Amino acid sequence: MFLKVVALTLALVAVTGARAEVSADQVATVMWDYFTQLSSNAKEAVEQLQKSDITQQLNTLFQDKLGDVNTYTSDLQKQLVPIATELQEHLTKNSEKLKGEIQKELEDLRARLMPHTNKVSQMIGDKVRELQQHLEPYAQELHTQVNTQTEEMRRQLTPYMQRMETSVRENVDNLQASLMPYVNEFKDKIDRNVEELKRNLVPRANELKAKIDQNVEELRHNLAPFAKEAQDKLNHQLEGLAFQMKKNAEELQAKISANADQLWQKLNPLVKDVHSKLQGNTEGLQQSLAELSSQLDQQVEEFRLNVESYGEMVNRALVQQMEQFRQQLGPYAGDRVNHLSFLEKDLRDKVSSFFSALQKKEESREKPLALPLPEQVQEPGLLSPQQS
Repeated sequence: MFLKVVALTLALVAVTGARAEVSADQVATVMWDYFTQLSSNAKEAVEQLQKSDITQQLNTLFQDKLGDVNTYTSDLQKQLVPIATELQEHLTKNSEKLKGEIQKELEDLRARLMPHTNKVSQMIGDKVRELQQHLEPYAQELHTQVNTQTEEMRRQLTPYMQRMETSVRENVDNLQASLMPYVNEFKDKIDRNVEELKRNLVPRANELKAKIDQNVEELRHNLAPFAKEAQDKLNHQLEGLAFQMKKNAEELQAKISANADQLWQKLNPLVKDVHSKLQGNTEGLQQSLAELSSQLDQQVEEFRLNVESYGEMVNRALVQQMEQFRQQLGPYAGDRVNHLSFLEKDLRDKVSSFFSALQKKEESREKPLALPLPEQVQEPGLLSPQQS
């Protein structure tokens, strides 16, 4: 059933165009969010399904990027509806199966590492501390950069506010002619500054992911001598750790971008309000300018504080995840297993692989990629034979 949903969903992407602005990550996120929503509560899920099924969510994504969908897409949507209703049972079954396999993998790995428990715990503990040391300058650099960017935004916009306020006082009889250039330039400055914020701050998450990869790879190298004959199990667990940690970096990236967009969405209506008052009375225009001036400082400061807090939260989460990994490999780990991250990783890998293959086909202008029939494809191999 899982593969039917994946196949039909990816077919939906294929017929809307491989070169469209719909990414593998966006599709996988919609699907994963829907799966977890269904798994949270069966009754609630059925009710939610009636209000907003997966086709509706995917359709929203595609319409945002592509506009109207075509008749082929509509046919596929109809096929998705009955399949989506069965996702709850399938996800629960696969989730429990995977949980058992991950539990066994951890038990086997712990048994291999048992003679070296203290040494392994010390090595991972050292990596936790090393990660903290790597993250501190990253957090400080992010703090400095967001301060610099927001201060530069204020520096560029404040003179325009002052000029507009002066013009209102000095050119009462010709407000539209005197203010229109300033209002237009002010709006352009906001647009450019918001784009500059995203362009300079969002890539910081990529630097963070590179640090995570480096830290996990060093940990793999250090633990390898103690995990002989269980290297595949160790690698699988470390892949899961890296996936979880990099999700935090991606969330930071998404939050920075979303906050920059939100800043624009809050300021843009205020600029439009000033523009609409240019032909009105002076008092109304002065009130609009005062509101814009007040909100400019408030919203820029709110953006700055939000981004700084996101950076600090991500750092704490990364350290906590590394510490949890250390505890998982210890003798007193218990049976608590974070298996959903492996299920999500498998979903994202499959969607990403399909998009890559589809893109290559489009680039070579060959015939459209044929999706395998669900019954011809093996269910997600939660663990490969050598890992079981």
